[in-house]
Amino acid sequence: MVDSSIIQMAPSIKCRHVAVIGAGAAGLVAARELRREGHSVVVFERQNQVGGTWIYTDHVEQDPLSVDPTRPIVHSSVYHSLRTNLPRECMGFIDFPFVIRPGKSRDPRRFPSHGEVVAYLQDFAEEFAVEEMIRFETTVERVSPAEESDGEGGITKWRIEFTEKEEKVRRQELYDAVVVCNGHYIEPRLADIPGISSWPGKEMHSHNYRIPEPFKEQVVVLIGSSASAVDISRDIAGVAKEVHVASWSNAADTFIKQNGHTNLWVHSMIERVHEDGSVVFQNGKTILAHVIMHCTGYKYHFPFLETNGSVTVNDNCVGPLYKHIFSPAFAPSLSFVGITWKVLPFHLFELQSKWIAGVLSGRITLPSKEDMMVEIKTEYATLEAQGIPKRYTHCLGISQFEYFDGLASQCGCSGTEKWRKEMCLTSFMRVMKHPETYRDEWEDHHLVSQAYQDFSLYSSL
Repeated sequence: MVDSSIIQMAPSIKCRHVAVIGAGAAGLVAARELRREGHSVVVFERQNQVGGTWIYTDHVEQDPLSVDPTRPIVHSSVYHSLRTNLPRECMGFIDFPFVIRPGKSRDPRRFPSHGEVVAYLQDFAEEFAVEEMIRFETTVERVSPAEESDGEGGITKWRIEFTEKEEKVRRQELYDAVVVCNGHYIEPRLADIPGISSWPGKEMHSHNYRIPEPFKEQVVVLIGSSASAVDISRDIAGVAKEVHVASWSNAADTFIKQNGHTNLWVHSMIERVHEDGSVVFQNGKTILAHVIMHCTGYKYHFPFLETNGSVTVNDNCVGPLYKHIFSPAFAPSLSFVGITWKVLPFHLFELQSKWIAGVLSGRITLPSKEDMMVEIKTEYATLEAQGIPKRYTHCLGISQFEYFDGLASQCGCSGTEKWRKEMCLTSFMRVMKHPETYRDEWEDHHLVSQAYQDFSLYSSL
């Protein structure tokens, strides 16, 4: 189906030739919104299908702790048992809800599997004819400013260098703007563990976890407190001898046996490991372990992007970025979708993409470069004064809704629905209180009813 929402271009509106890097959820909705605004769009995707990080693969990195740039990169961090940790109603795009759709291989559960998310994204790409804009199996090797200027110090063209499929020869093309949607779940971040260089056990990152069977009868230590650590610890506990979860966010004396499990404990952080295979926690407990798994998140990674230092990654803060999106040095021609975390991701991608599309067409005006930098520096100073580490710059959490409503106001569209906000917050609380059952037991039926009332406005359902 061809998207019929493409705007009629007014004489003052600019039509840009835009490169989108990545065809995951962010890249797909960015492409749709850019074309709706009247831009010409090419999406570069190194895999052979849409879906990005949601695509499951049995393949893992040869190095269990890092990504080898000389070998084909494993993009997926999805494990076999993974289900969403948000209900489908608040995950979907505004005018293409994530409802239950017919099909033999579809997952009707409210917190569905990774395969159902990929199917939803495939449906989205088909509904809005996004695939016709995508060059699959095409790897972006380098993105750099072209030797052209708009007379005001800004860049008017970007050079994209890329290789297609198995070809070794690089090709290049020029674009008016680049929207980076390559995700941030590929390059692992690791915890610093004293003594780890001489510890004899296996060390790995959750990026390379797929199934629990390899951990049968082993003693496994996981580091982390977010969704992957919660899920994987319970997945492994079904086959492992013991599972111990350590985290910096736990008090130094933490030692808790998890309800519903005979072999799962939560600890404070690891204090040190030793040559004899022992792991010592800050709570004073010591165990002999076979495996330490880092469920410690990922680094922002843009190996293809050359900006002469105008955009850097420092302590996992990408910057400087105005509203986590635009580089003041290159605005509006260089932007990023999906940098922020602890958010409703697809909703974030959609609103950010609407804003980018409107700014590129000239329908929405950005502040001056100087004013953007003042706001960015003020934000950095505020975080520092509050004692928030730089690596949390892009963590929104509860402030995401104010951020969403600000974007919506800029775009001239409605803010986040009240039911979506309440459903997100309710789900977050249930994850904390009921990690074993929140996906299959819930009490927000009234919010589901409100969501489906809104969904009924869209004729495709």
